[in-house]
Amino acid sequence: MVFKGDQKKGKSVLWSVENRLKDVLVPLVPRRVETYHLTMSTILWSLLIIVFSFLAKYNINWLWAVSAMIACQYITDLLDGEIGRRRKTGLIKWGYYMDHFLDYIFLCSILIGYSLLLPDHYKYILFFILSLFGAFMVNSFLSFAATNEFKISYMGIGPTEVRIIFILVNTAIIIFGKTYLASALPYVLVFSTLGLIYTVYKSQKYIWKIDMKNKK
Repeated sequence: MVFKGDQKKGKSVLWSVENRLKDVLVPLVPRRVETYHLTMSTILWSLLIIVFSFLAKYNINWLWAVSAMIACQYITDLLDGEIGRRRKTGLIKWGYYMDHFLDYIFLCSILIGYSLLLPDHYKYILFFILSLFGAFMVNSFLSFAATNEFKISYMGIGPTEVRIIFILVNTAIIIFGKTYLASALPYVLVFSTLGLIYTVYKSQKYIWKIDMKNKK
């Protein structure tokens, strides 16, 4: 079976915009910058998110820097695979493994950053949110193993849209204060749970159909 981890199935709301953005940005990337450089840069962005979130405890305007790091990670994540495909220098299986492992590290860094801003009694909610977001990733990988179709966008929502939500949350915290984040967490928990239930239901139903078709 041909490995298709580099071929994402499903389109998010911003899919067409991202394709146009790739056409603009790829020619601007220097030839000496390889696809693996861009992939590994997520480590830097994640570390800086934690540092800037810690500083935001004392000056909330440091959250602008956190949002900037989220934007930087988006750009490098958008371009790493595309650079490899267009230059024919990609590391398909390594890229699949490392890119998505670091995506999880990146997600953890954002939630760790929020935990630094909130009182201790809110941190258990962040733990549950991390578990739910991680479950979306686990669903994608297990579904891929069963179908060889890699899907990371559901109901028009993919990693790009999630990053935008984080940036909007940061902006709201800066304008309205930390209480905005605290009050929003239960809603994030509820909607994430409902979204996960729907996603797993759709995934298992699709895989069930594949099994039943193979029986015939």
